[in-house]
Amino acid sequence: MRSACPFVLALALSAIAPVGAAAKWLVPMDARQTDHLKAYGLAYWVLEQGHKAEWLLNYRAGSFLLPEGAAIEREANVRGVALEPMGGAAEAAMRAEIADENMEAVALEKPPRVAVYIPPNTPPWDDAVTLALDYAGIPYARVWDEEVLRGELVRYDWL
Repeated sequence: MRSACPFVLALALSAIAPVGAAAKWLVPMDARQTDHLKAYGLAYWVLEQGHKAEWLLNYRAGSFLLPEGAAIEREANVRGVALEPMGGAAEAAMRAEIADENMEAVALEKPPRVAVYIPPNTPPWDDAVTLALDYAGIPYARVWDEEVLRGELVRYDWL
């Protein structure tokens, strides 16, 4: 029995996975990113939707790796965030580079509960952290001395 020629096999596989289809989305955080703060918000949104992601520390300035999906692509477009498709071979090369260099892939599984330590009467334009979080679309709680003294900081993952 003859084995199928490589061309026929490639043609059959292309019907299953179209050429150029992304297995995952890379959210670059280097100079190719069009909106760095909104990119953080996109990663947060992906976690809110119940998906998992990875934060690629020191890889292209701390990029994110997100699952492929039309909803994620659409949300990135709405936010003005640059995405790059990452197929299997590109992902394998990226992971090899991460393993060989001073880099790490950190799994992100749930959106963190964020709080900002800020006086209650601070105007919204007077705090850089809340301005950045609002712009990125990352929800947060405001805490001050009373909440700290009541021991409420345990309710948050990031302060």
